[in-house]
Amino acid sequence: MNLLSTYNTKKITTDEPILLFEEGDYKIYWLGLEQDTAFRCNVYMICDGDEYIIVDPGSRTHFDVVKNKVAQITDLKNVKALIVSHQDPDVGASFVDWLEFNKEMLIISSGRTNVLLPHYGASGYNFYDISENNTYTFKSGKILEFIESPFLHFAGAFTTLDKTANFLFSSDIWAALDIDWKLVVDKDEFILHETYMDLFHIDYMASNIAARGFVRRLDGKRIDAILPQHGSLINGTNVQDALDYLENLQCGIDIIYSDLKD
Repeated sequence: MNLLSTYNTKKITTDEPILLFEEGDYKIYWLGLEQDTAFRCNVYMICDGDEYIIVDPGSRTHFDVVKNKVAQITDLKNVKALIVSHQDPDVGASFVDWLEFNKEMLIISSGRTNVLLPHYGASGYNFYDISENNTYTFKSGKILEFIESPFLHFAGAFTTLDKTANFLFSSDIWAALDIDWKLVVDKDEFILHETYMDLFHIDYMASNIAARGFVRRLDGKRIDAILPQHGSLINGTNVQDALDYLENLQCGIDIIYSDLKD
């Protein structure tokens, strides 16, 4: 069951995991941070029985906060894999800290990202290349699908579609910068939320061609919620609005080199 709508009116406690989806032993948690900054980060964990995968584990600065939330759910050594959607420190630098708890942990990422990850100080880890295998299958048979999103905003960036919950972990795509933060965008406030997404996308995303190309890759895929790495989560009622936003986005080189459009 998608639980996002329950948080539109419910006050959340940010020092504990927030359950976003539950179907038997299959659960998705928000492990993010409520900071006094518009650049707050979201971390997620997918649980399927005794398998635990963290999505974009975050920076080393925030490792203890995320670690303490995971510990409320399972023993830290039970985290089997980390999905690192691109190389930015706020997305995945803490992978080196997680390896201390489980040396066999999978680091799921793209080949282009993996060129840069060793610069955080780890080597010899188990690398799962989404460029060669665009799905991950749990022991139960449930599937995660990896959808590459080049130049949004890194050449090797990708997103993760949970085929059980139909949640799209979108990393920096649909990220928003908002001091007056809510866990989930209100269904009637998406136009306002677009202004918060503009603050991120206009400067960080490469171009409308990259944005439209990624939207095309989502054609025919069921998406019941979008879970970005910054800002509020986007529930089903606003998913089409989010796709339309990206389709029409003018950003990056569209603006910087606007005189070259012709």
